[in-house]
Amino acid sequence: MSVSIDTVYQRVLGILNKEQRGYVTPQEFNLFANQAQMDLFEQYFYDINQFGRIPGNSTEYSDMLTLLNEKINIFEAVATPTRPSATFIPAADQYRLGAVVYKNTTTNSFGVVSTENIEAERIKANEFLYINSSPLTKPTNTRPVFTSNSSGIKVYGNSEIVDTAKVEFQYIKKPAKVKWGYQIVFNEALYDASSTVNFELHPSEETELIIKILELSGILIKDLNLYQVFDKEENQKIQQEKS
Repeated sequence: MSVSIDTVYQRVLGILNKEQRGYVTPQEFNLFANQAQMDLFEQYFYDINQFGRIPGNSTEYSDMLTLLNEKINIFEAVATPTRPSATFIPAADQYRLGAVVYKNTTTNSFGVVSTENIEAERIKANEFLYINSSPLTKPTNTRPVFTSNSSGIKVYGNSEIVDTAKVEFQYIKKPAKVKWGYQIVFNEALYDASSTVNFELHPSEETELIIKILELSGILIKDLNLYQVFDKEENQKIQQEKS
């Protein structure tokens, strides 16, 4: 499930050529394409916050919150973190952390080993001393906690967890950097599928990607009218979604 970057590029070029607005090079297009993808991706989280405050539509497929979650679900990922020093380090492509899972392994009286995945509770680092000092609140392997700061993440069960095999991060990953791949043949840029990276966004975002890239193209070629036309169209689309 993705959006073809070649389709978007050809439509952008087609509109610019039809309107005689100028030309966008492959390098410029790739720059704009990545900016447009990240703009749309980051907007999901602002929109979820907004639509989460209003009642949902009784029709499942017209509920904006449902649609937004469907778009974000594409980027759900699971990874085993690394621990190069004193903390667990998230994956390089992590955008937002979802859950920290502790894999609690136990052996029953018959010698049968079982593993239970338990979501660790997030606490503030300055709360840990107080929580850990009381037998009632002290973290255990069946009630793990974790703290997070700029250095990384620490996970606590009966003791501090240091084994990476015991921890799993569930998170939202950043979209992969897109690229319209090409080769120069007789001074012309020809599409090269083997070096292309498509948009990872939901297929329904194709039109929005084109609009955003055209906005950026309008700024590049100093065509204020082009920018205003597509900026107006985008604003109308946003207002329609929010009404």
